[in-house]
Amino acid sequence: MEARIRAFVRERAKHRCEYCQRRQETSPLIALQMEDIVPIKHGGGDELDNLALACAECNLKKSSDLAGFDPETNTLTPLFHPRHDQWEDHFEWSGHRIIGLTSVGRTTVRVLDLNAAARLGIRLATGMT
Repeated sequence: MEARIRAFVRERAKHRCEYCQRRQETSPLIALQMEDIVPIKHGGGDELDNLALACAECNLKKSSDLAGFDPETNTLTPLFHPRHDQWEDHFEWSGHRIIGLTSVGRTTVRVLDLNAAARLGIRLATGMT
């Protein structure tokens, strides 16, 4: 992938993971990664509209998933899509925890394990909310 595309994606995301909002400076050993929102195996590509900036944890947890089960309704629900969805419409902060406000938000919190103990520890240590 070209350096200018990587730079554009990083700037567009304001150097934050587009899923959990982790800032690059809180991940000094592992750079935030380019993530295919719709994975190549599902027909996605490396177009700008399909690229998101993601921390290693979110990228690994999301993997090739496009959906999951909403823990509240147990219905199959798409995951948060950083190019189509607004973060604030689906999530809010409660201290250091990310709360899903919608079925998309709740499902994404669950599938990406956004409130895992290690993530909460990083947020606490870095003052992230």
